[in-house]
Amino acid sequence: MGTFVITQRASGPYKYEFVSRKGKTIFTSNDFELRFECEEQIVLLKNAIERCVFMRFKSSGGKFFFRLILDKHELAVSRRYTTQLLLQKGIDEIIKYADKAEFLDFSSGDDIFGTP
Repeated sequence: MGTFVITQRASGPYKYEFVSRKGKTIFTSNDFELRFECEEQIVLLKNAIERCVFMRFKSSGGKFFFRLILDKHELAVSRRYTTQLLLQKGIDEIIKYADKAEFLDFSSGDDIFGTP
């Protein structure tokens, strides 16, 4: 099952990623000034996944990616995939698991695993 992971960029803004059950990032959200805005958008996305549009693109380098659109607003951009089949598998995983996914908050910067 996929997971939403909230983190804070080194430059300050917050973001969330949807990570596959195998640990690969499928997409990364736009930036947010406040952490709770990430949580609100995750809840919105989970409740409206059936209304989302996945706009597919091909980069100049030949890689495939998608932009996640909800109600004419871009919410996130996917990682780059080498084939259209892998791109579709990423989209399928979002559709299948996003509404059931938990979210983890790693934005505090605390060392959750401890130092040896």
